[in-house]
Amino acid sequence: MKDFIQKAIYDKYILPTKNNAGNFIGAEIEMPVVNLNGEPVDEKISINTAAAFASKFGFSPESHDADGNVNSMSDSATGDILSFDCSYSNLELSFGKATDLFAIKERFERYIRFLNSEFGKYGYILTGMGVNPNADINHNKPIPNERYRMLYHYLHSYPRHTAEVEMRFHDRPDFGTFTSASQVQLDVDQEKLIDVINVIGMLEPYKSLLFANSYLPEFPEYLCVRNMLWEHSMQGYNPHNIGMFADPVRSIDELTEYIGSQSMYCVMRDGKYIDFTPVTVSRFFESDEIEGEYFNGSEYKTIKFQPELSDIEHLRTFKFEDLTFRGTIEYRSSCCQPLSEAMTVAAFHTGLNEKIYELKELLENDRVIYTHGFSAAELQKLFSLRRLPDFLDLNAASAQMIKILDLAADGLKKRGAGEETLLLPLYKRTEEHTNPARKMLDGIGKGFSIRRYIEDYSAL
Repeated sequence: MKDFIQKAIYDKYILPTKNNAGNFIGAEIEMPVVNLNGEPVDEKISINTAAAFASKFGFSPESHDADGNVNSMSDSATGDILSFDCSYSNLELSFGKATDLFAIKERFERYIRFLNSEFGKYGYILTGMGVNPNADINHNKPIPNERYRMLYHYLHSYPRHTAEVEMRFHDRPDFGTFTSASQVQLDVDQEKLIDVINVIGMLEPYKSLLFANSYLPEFPEYLCVRNMLWEHSMQGYNPHNIGMFADPVRSIDELTEYIGSQSMYCVMRDGKYIDFTPVTVSRFFESDEIEGEYFNGSEYKTIKFQPELSDIEHLRTFKFEDLTFRGTIEYRSSCCQPLSEAMTVAAFHTGLNEKIYELKELLENDRVIYTHGFSAAELQKLFSLRRLPDFLDLNAASAQMIKILDLAADGLKKRGAGEETLLLPLYKRTEEHTNPARKMLDGIGKGFSIRRYIEDYSAL
């Protein structure tokens, strides 16, 4: 059975990377919908705005919620998708795989101009923040469909499990409804796969300094609270499902074993999601029976079911460097950025993907952050905080970050499309020792209002 499971994992995750000569980019940008009147987002306004968008750009419905409202739509020509992620106060634009960052940028900005024109009629706005600034005002309820209803129920099950895992659960299991990410998927070849995972893992502490943009007053010590909210929730019940790899991955076989040690927490039967206490992939498929819960239309009921090999399609993980079944790595740790700088995340990773071995040499010889006894995972957490550790020399860190940005720029220049100009905002942040969250909090400390930053971060 173990060999059978390992083959299934290999076929799903590793095989698509074999001789993968693709050079495609997939970008996903989630953004908070904000009611500037200081009231909760009215779901009907989000739904109506999306309907106007579909009419304007010719997008076709992909999925509906239980009330018949379209919550996902796509354009067959570009592969672009507008959807709502977890709630109707978190709008996502996903772009069909492309080779040109400027083409994505042009469509993104065209979509945003229209959406904010429509939202503006109601006193609403889409802004570039990793946490909805009205997180404590909005209803924060899931979209009423199978997927998000299940996820909301699963995340709220944490009080039952506090004695099972050595972890502090936070008390915001609704975080998925108000956190927004900027994610990018890049094709990866099997020959580079292990290096990419390890090298970008070493880069994560610097990314914390550069991209932090999720501040939640409930957790004032964090500039990037998104990752903590994921890790200290039921998503982090098994630490192998989230965050960083604790140790470098040494081989394809080790990576396959690692995926087998990740946990499953949901499957589908007869069109219904069933969620259950997380169980590792290996143990899941060795079990004769699993007990879970499903929504029968009015309440949750207990059910027992037998695992099927096809259930591996429902393995859902949230690693910072997440290997997908498409032959790509999805980079998931970055917050949504100010909308005028929305393409920085994709540009940064795309450029460095061209220079992975040069980046590897730079980071393996790093004496700025890797000489203080902390691992990459520990440093990433420390650098996500508002108060940075005393041992960090900001000038030295900035000098190192400039070298990293130069590598990214060289990688983009190699592509020959002028995309290196998209990195200019990151050079400015580095020189000023700041990031969007720190800039906002510094401004608020000087007497500026949060609304100023909501509006500033919505501008193109």
